[in-house]
Formats: sequence, structure tokens, C-alpha cells
Amino acid sequence: MVTSQTTLVSWFFGMTDKIVILSTCSSGEEAEKVARALLEAQLAACVNIVPGARSLYRWQGAIESAAEFLLVIKSSRELFDAAKKAIEAAHSYEVPEVLALPVVDGADNYMNWLATNLKAVGPHE
Repeated sequence: MVTSQTTLVSWFFGMTDKIVILSTCSSGEEAEKVARALLEAQLAACVNIVPGARSLYRWQGAIESAAEFLLVIKSSRELFDAAKKAIEAAHSYEVPEVLALPVVDGADNYMNWLATNLKAVGPHE
């Protein structure tokens, strides 16, 4: 019997409960601040900070260009809402990028390490 929405989604789509969240920051200092907030709250097991990203985007009717730092955040579906709130709270952007991508599969050792280093979510959280 399927006992949770996450289990049902994993069963239906054949994916894990793990996700990768993408976000960008305007500086290395801000990227580290966001990463540390997620890690300290155990909302992420690992955050890669990738400098040198160049983003082109539409903002308030104009095409903008900016140097940014890409965050590659390893988390779980159950922690996404809390991670999203933590990113938004620590971020300077009016509309920060917060995109979750499913992890279809991964090396057993790495997936176990992820699970061990993420906050345990109880039935009422």
C-alpha cells in the first residue's frame, strides 16, 4: 500500500524522492550565505556554488544581463517548501530563481549519504 504522496509520485514516475534545486545569486558572499542557511537547517545535504554564470533575462520589459553565481542544491521533495522559503528569506533578489528538478536515479552510496544528511521529516511537518 502506498503511504505518502512522495512515495506515490516516486512509484508512478520511477524517480527518487531527491531533487536538485537551482538558484542564482549576485555575489559569492550571497551565494555562500544562502548555501550555509540551507546546510545549517539540513534542508540541503550539499550546495555547489558555481561562479562565472552569465544570465540573460527579461526584467520589467527589458532584456538584462548579469554575472551570477549558480547554486546547485541537493535536497528532497519533502523539504522543498522549507528550502524555498529559506532561499527567499536569505536572498536579495525581488524574484529569486528557485527551480526543483527531479533526481531519477543515483549511485547507492551517494543517495544514502544524501538521505543521512537531510533533515528527517516526520508525518506532521
